[in-house]
Amino acid sequence: MPFDTMPTMPPATLDPEDWDQLRQQGHRMLDDMLDYLQTLRERPVWQPAPASARAAFQQPLPVHGSALADAHSTFMRQILPYAVGNAHPGFFGWVHGGGTPVGMLAEMLAAGLNANVGGRDQIPVEVERQITRWMAQLFGFPDTAGGLFVTGTSTANFIALLVARVGKLGVAVRAEGLADNAAAGKLVAYTSAGAHGCIAQAMELAGFGSAALRKIPMNAQFQLDAALLEQAIAADLAQGLQPFFIAATVGSVDVGAIDDLPRLAAIARRHQLWLHVDGAYGALAMLSPELAPLLNGIELADSLAFDFHKWGQVPYDAGFILVRDGELQRQTFAAPAAYLRRDTRGMGAGSPWPCDFGPDLSRGFRALKTWFTLQVYGTEKLGQVIAETCALARYLEQRVAALAQLELLAPVALNIVCFRYRHHGADAEIDRFNAELVADLQESGVAAPSLTTIAGQVAIRAAIVNHRSGRADIDAMLAALLALAEARIAAAPAPSMTHLT
Repeated sequence: MPFDTMPTMPPATLDPEDWDQLRQQGHRMLDDMLDYLQTLRERPVWQPAPASARAAFQQPLPVHGSALADAHSTFMRQILPYAVGNAHPGFFGWVHGGGTPVGMLAEMLAAGLNANVGGRDQIPVEVERQITRWMAQLFGFPDTAGGLFVTGTSTANFIALLVARVGKLGVAVRAEGLADNAAAGKLVAYTSAGAHGCIAQAMELAGFGSAALRKIPMNAQFQLDAALLEQAIAADLAQGLQPFFIAATVGSVDVGAIDDLPRLAAIARRHQLWLHVDGAYGALAMLSPELAPLLNGIELADSLAFDFHKWGQVPYDAGFILVRDGELQRQTFAAPAAYLRRDTRGMGAGSPWPCDFGPDLSRGFRALKTWFTLQVYGTEKLGQVIAETCALARYLEQRVAALAQLELLAPVALNIVCFRYRHHGADAEIDRFNAELVADLQESGVAAPSLTTIAGQVAIRAAIVNHRSGRADIDAMLAALLALAEARIAAAPAPSMTHLT
């Protein structure tokens, strides 16, 4: 059959046959999520998923489609009730932001646009560039700083280390690698013993190995001990090694401590080291005039990693890396290729592109929900919310100190409170009791703190991040905690007695 006489077939498309029906279903889905956010306090923070919910996700790959309404129904019955619950005001488990309705709606817009923000001449790239300029302004970085949205601070820390590696070894290391580079084998880095584990992971991924990372002990404030850092640097230099990188922490993972940034910056300058700041959640304290002085010295960093999806309340995920030397960041990642040809006009204009500043070519429009959050709420309101979570932490600290059954295990620097229930017995028994108590509390649905270890002791860790949390939520957590502890003690078998003759 000649080509021009073949029958015309309608194109296969994934668009709906009935747009009005889709619109109605879409409104139902939107209303359900708004209802969910509006009624969070009426729901448990978290509840274990029953076998029936898990069974719904053991089905074979579907060959034939089903109605959107059916998929939505499964979501409402089998997914929504069994998420981790970080939107709930009683969630204190980890440093998770609560999200906002504004961010949710912005995410919907971004999904509808479906922009790949790896490059090309398009306004979504300009939105990301604007946020980079805003962050440079906020943190006192130069206008030439480079910035990039990533999944989270783990990736941002890794990018910072790669940029520092090129800064130390030169661009040639991209092609030559580390194996035959004599200098690379001598490079060592430093961070706090309380730093996030992703710093060691970044050293592994960058080819240095975690053995080249010196974990410096902390002082009484849980900060990297600067005096011990200087001793470690001197010892490495005496061994013929080359210190090159310090990873400071703003808001440590266990207790929320802030390293002494001015002193670390002075050490870095004196030894010509790269100073990176892991500010995963703590960096955005800069939005609060009350808290910003605690971050004095952050403007001296060579790079800064943080998440908008924590204290910034942007929906997951929205991590960010800010690099003082934007050109060095570009040299670390830019990769000329025919399919990435740049031009002065058309869609190939607008160079450099975001893909020149990080490893991802395919990139979602994370900047839009962040832009909406900053634009709609403004820095004043966001800073107020951040300061209020710290005030709640101080309130919890006071409540714990006033209760004879509880004891604090670490100073409260920002918004994390570590404490435990005073229980009789050996250390292992006390640790086990507190771990079981936290599991009881999580399963109660009232509140959800988490566990960590402070000075070898299991601690109940309450991280207050959610903008929805208030004093009533703190009080509810403590009341439930004490009641569950008393119930567990009452149910425990009486200690055995040895008969003496």
